[in-house]
Amino acid sequence: MDSSAQPALESREIRTAPRTFDCDVIGQKSVLALRLCIAVVCLVSIYFALRQGVAAWYFRSNLPQDVATAARWDPANPQFAGTLANLMHFYSENPDPNQVVALCERATRLSPNDAHYWADLGSAYDWAGRSHDAIRAFERARKLFPNSPDINWRLANYYVRANRALEALPLLQKVLLATGVPDQQAFLLIAHAGIDTSAVMTGMLPPRGSAFVHYLNFQLELGRLADAGEVWAGLLKSGLAFKVEDSFFYIDSLIRKRNTEEAVAVWRETAARFPGEIGSRTAPPNLITNGDFDFPILNGGFDWRVNPVEGATVRINSTGRQNGTNSLQIDFDGTRNITYGDTFQFIPVRPNVQYDFSVELKTSGITTDNGPRVQIYDQYEMKNLFLATEGVTGDTSWTVQKLNFRTGPDTHLIVVQVARPASQKFDNKIAGTVWIRHISLGEENQDSTP
Repeated sequence: MDSSAQPALESREIRTAPRTFDCDVIGQKSVLALRLCIAVVCLVSIYFALRQGVAAWYFRSNLPQDVATAARWDPANPQFAGTLANLMHFYSENPDPNQVVALCERATRLSPNDAHYWADLGSAYDWAGRSHDAIRAFERARKLFPNSPDINWRLANYYVRANRALEALPLLQKVLLATGVPDQQAFLLIAHAGIDTSAVMTGMLPPRGSAFVHYLNFQLELGRLADAGEVWAGLLKSGLAFKVEDSFFYIDSLIRKRNTEEAVAVWRETAARFPGEIGSRTAPPNLITNGDFDFPILNGGFDWRVNPVEGATVRINSTGRQNGTNSLQIDFDGTRNITYGDTFQFIPVRPNVQYDFSVELKTSGITTDNGPRVQIYDQYEMKNLFLATEGVTGDTSWTVQKLNFRTGPDTHLIVVQVARPASQKFDNKIAGTVWIRHISLGEENQDSTP
């Protein structure tokens, strides 16, 4: 029993020894294979990193040939294909539309969720005459980025070119809301399409007073007073917020076109909207607005206007008030023989009516023979009406100067202007200060109603 058991024991020991040796060999081979794989992965990563680095280096120049080289080094980068397409489209002498389309298609395949690549593809299709594909690409871009001002602008341009301008209006509204494109460009695009003003106001203008004001000024710059009137009426009806000075360009445009009645109507509508800022400036029957200078000068409408000029400084003086009245102070610095007429006010009047005018002036150290005065004349035909108070020089205390005149049959708008004609003397550079207050103008027969 003992001798038979011993060989069995020895045979078991011989069988187990090779298994231990095989495991060690397999472990070493696995480690070696893993290291080899890591090395290969690193080499591949370095290779692709080098390719991307070379591609980026070429791309930096932004030249078509270098961007094309960058795309060959890194064909999986959609930016290279998209940029090359745009460079070829806009800067090549004889670009191939089909080649540009192919590059844009590659960019969308590489980056299917980038809305701008789809918009570029839409533009390429449009250029190549593939209108159905163009609208599909543009709509895909808008779906991916619905509020993008750039994408909505490009799609709106496409709709206008395709004679579908009404469909462009809501897109342009998003463009205006995002301030991505100057308002003037959007208005000009839709004006060329022949869309009427009411459609623009209801379908394109954002619900902001500033948008209506910009559109109003756009119509005025084109000389379309009837359309401007429609926009102004729409602004008032909308109840949207705007500022007093937003009406000034409209009023000036009407004055230039001799539409005095309409200009006065706009001023009254502005006053009704801003009673605290305008209504308190008027004191009927005095036709002068802010005649006692109790309020800051609006510099527009039918309030005082002051144009800055070298040699004269204008401000409201509230020191030494008498009878609760401020005065207008003009300082001449003595450096120029200035022809001054840059403080003035437009006054609507009635034809064939007698008017009384009065003003108080005071001076200090006014030099030269020609001193400040107040002039009144017909805005459109000076030969119909022109008169002035006496020029004041030297040092004077407050003095009242009056004028009486009758308007002619065609006089509807006059100008009241603080003026100083240039001197013809050798010593002609004016210096000193003039103060003006208590300016009034009214019909001689106050029982007459305008």
